[in-house]
Parts: sequence; structure tokens; C-alpha cells
Amino acid sequence: MVQIGNFFFKYRNWLFIIFYGLLFVPGLPQLFTEENFGKNYYWYPIIIGLIITVLGQAIRGATIGLAYIIRGGKNKKVYAEDLVTTGIFAHCRNPLYVGNILMITGVGILSNSLLYVVIMIPFFLFIWQAIVLAEENFLRNKFGEQFINYCARVNRWVPSLKGISKTFSGMHFNWKRYVSKEHTTTFIWLVGIVLLLLFFYPQLTNYDSHLRNTLLIIILAVLLVIYIFIRIIKKSGRLNG
Repeated sequence: MVQIGNFFFKYRNWLFIIFYGLLFVPGLPQLFTEENFGKNYYWYPIIIGLIITVLGQAIRGATIGLAYIIRGGKNKKVYAEDLVTTGIFAHCRNPLYVGNILMITGVGILSNSLLYVVIMIPFFLFIWQAIVLAEENFLRNKFGEQFINYCARVNRWVPSLKGISKTFSGMHFNWKRYVSKEHTTTFIWLVGIVLLLLFFYPQLTNYDSHLRNTLLIIILAVLLVIYIFIRIIKKSGRLNG
């Protein structure tokens, strides 16, 4: 598993995009159907999917804003400068990955694809489990007893809510760092959600393709303008700190 994790670690930045792209494979069996859930069946995947995926983004945002961990790798290999145990990392050892998993699971449900939920999400979980085991192997070798003690008191995947209010009240949320680090992921995530809602659920636009296309152009244009604006101010250095 460590070897598998080291392999996927090299390409981890593409995993989110690839799995996101697979959401739009047409003609897959539906998770929720009118036959089983009634005329308004489509609200089930929309509501459940959005709640889960927004929760995932919120976890990523809290993690990055409170105590960001530099575990970006060197030469496409696992690497960490320090062992970060504060912020959300005091409640879960891999909160960013938990956020990733919830985001993909949520949009998977939002896509209303039975095969995606049954096949692709478990495969996604397997990949991140392997990556985490590879990272833990590196951290154990580098930080030794300090990392072992950290593992003994903090769960790998399931966040502990004990003391979470104290964590939030005792730390400053760094909005600049959050926007700087997360704007690309958020942009891709929001674009995917917009496409899923408008093209997979024609009920939302009363089956009016003209209205759907108009909304698509307006929303995507707004998101693109915001994204470009953030890129500009990031390059100017105003998001540093």
C-alpha cells in the first residue's frame, strides 16, 4: 500500500480533476429514481449531495485557514517540513483529504449516478488510503516518537469534535491564505456543481433550454471573473501573509 500510495502521490493533483470529469459520463443508472422516490425524486440527490460536498469544502477551508500543513512533496515524493498538530489537525490527522473525499462523494451523489457512488467513490477512497499510508510511513521515519504519540491521540480519518470550539476561538482564521491556496479548487468545484445542476436537472429550469443556457453563461462568466481577479491580486502579492 505504501508503494501504491507513493505512485499515486505523484499524480494526486490530477486525481480531483479526473474524478470530477468522470461525473459527466452520460447514460449511467440513477441512484435516485422517480419510480422509487416519487415525482420530486431529484431533490434527494441535490440536497444530500450539496450538503455533503459543501461540508467537505468547509473542512478544507477551516484546515487551510487555521493551520496549514506544508506537505506538498519534493520531486514528486512525499515530504513534510514540520509535524503540524494544531488547528483542525488536532482533531483529525488528514482533514484536507477528508474534505476531498466529502467533496467528491457529495458531487457523486449530486450527479445521481449509481455506478459512480458504488464504484468510483470506493476506488477514490482506496487511492487516498494508500497515499495516507505512504505519508504516514514518511512521517513516522522522520518524526519518530512525536508522530507515534500524535497518532495515538488523533484519528486518521474520523474527526473528533471534542474541543473544536476551543480550537476555533483560540486561533485566527487566515482569509488571505485560504483564498490564495484554495481559489483554483473552489473554482473547479463550483463550475462542476453548476454544470451538474443545470444539465442533469432540467426540472430546475422548467425544461427550458434557453433559460438553462442563459443561466450557464451568466454564472460561469461571474465565476471566471472572480477567479481571474483573485489570480491578479495573488500575483500582486496582496494575498501574502
